[in-house]
Amino acid sequence: MPAYRFEALDAAGKAQSGLLEADNVKAARQQLRGRDLVPLGVTAVTMAATDNSAGARFTRRVFSATSLAVWTRQLAGLVGSGLPLERALTALADEAENPRQRELVAHLKSEVNAGSSFGRALGTAPREFDEIYRAVVAAGEQSGALGAVLERLADDLEDRQALRSKVLGAMLYPAIVSLVALIIVIVLVTFVVPQIANVFTTGKRALPFLTVAMLGVSSFVRNWGWAVALLATGGITAFVLARRNEAFRERTDAAFLNLPLFGRLARGYNAARFGGTLAMLAGAGVPILKALQAAAETLGNRAMRADALDALVQVREGAPLASALAGKKRFPGLLAMFARLGEQTGQLPQMLQRASKQMSAEVQRRALSAATILEPLLIVGMGGVVVVIMLAVLMPIIQLNTWVK
Repeated sequence: MPAYRFEALDAAGKAQSGLLEADNVKAARQQLRGRDLVPLGVTAVTMAATDNSAGARFTRRVFSATSLAVWTRQLAGLVGSGLPLERALTALADEAENPRQRELVAHLKSEVNAGSSFGRALGTAPREFDEIYRAVVAAGEQSGALGAVLERLADDLEDRQALRSKVLGAMLYPAIVSLVALIIVIVLVTFVVPQIANVFTTGKRALPFLTVAMLGVSSFVRNWGWAVALLATGGITAFVLARRNEAFRERTDAAFLNLPLFGRLARGYNAARFGGTLAMLAGAGVPILKALQAAAETLGNRAMRADALDALVQVREGAPLASALAGKKRFPGLLAMFARLGEQTGQLPQMLQRASKQMSAEVQRRALSAATILEPLLIVGMGGVVVVIMLAVLMPIIQLNTWVK
């Protein structure tokens, strides 16, 4: 039954708004009059409220990564307890505090009530539910174990979000320290050093080499700093635009994987996500070729995505998954090893999930170790730069005292 958004006045003249279900607009108005409400406006809830197409009412996504995991967990609990899907969606729509979320869930319910499968209903909101989400739900519906599959999907969403948060959290502090250090150095060189050191330039005696060098750097920053900033901005913009070319992006992503620290983190993060997604899809009953295709699309690194798609071609031609992955050196050998064990024992989803968890733990450990090492190095480096600047300012003062004596 379609959902409608209404605005009406009650007997006291107060404005009321909300959602209701009816066969058509006329029936919706009749329902409002039956509640002693005077309808002011009744409009059908469509995906214009959640889609990103032209003329969309909203531009932001309804679900964030965290809220989608929570919503999936709630839906899994309701469906797993034996509640029909339509009633579960009704309960979630009624409990939703966000009006946009309430409208989206009401739309999904109306699609299900109209005869669509839940997976197809989710397909009407591709911006909120990606292809992997829809494939897992469709497989759960076909197998008759939608509640269990939704639980597994919620676990995957939470694990993915936790891994991303921990990696970003570990790298956030060094990034902030670097930014603050850069700002402090620019302020000192641009404003502080010239005002203090120029006091000593009027004399006829030669200034210390460090002071002369610092004054030169200060002069360059003040006179040409804008040009350097402009060139840097132009270079970054050109690089970002160039990465829209798939061939160039694949080459740069491949080069990034060769970096000593960040390359290994990127390899581990992408491989863990790939393995976890593949395990979830295979465990839900999705055919292995379709699962490989969907899992490859989750890889942000284009070089690793190309390797995964090439492995898909080999599997389609009859090669075992483990052999196809073993030939791709950008993927950790652990993934191929567990895939081989899974194929030998008939427990491929479980083994891929174990590999994903081990790689996730390794990525977290490396990220935390890198942050632990970078923090003191950045602090020492920042302190060293400040000391050099201060020495450039203080050395003329010390020299002046020597002249006076």
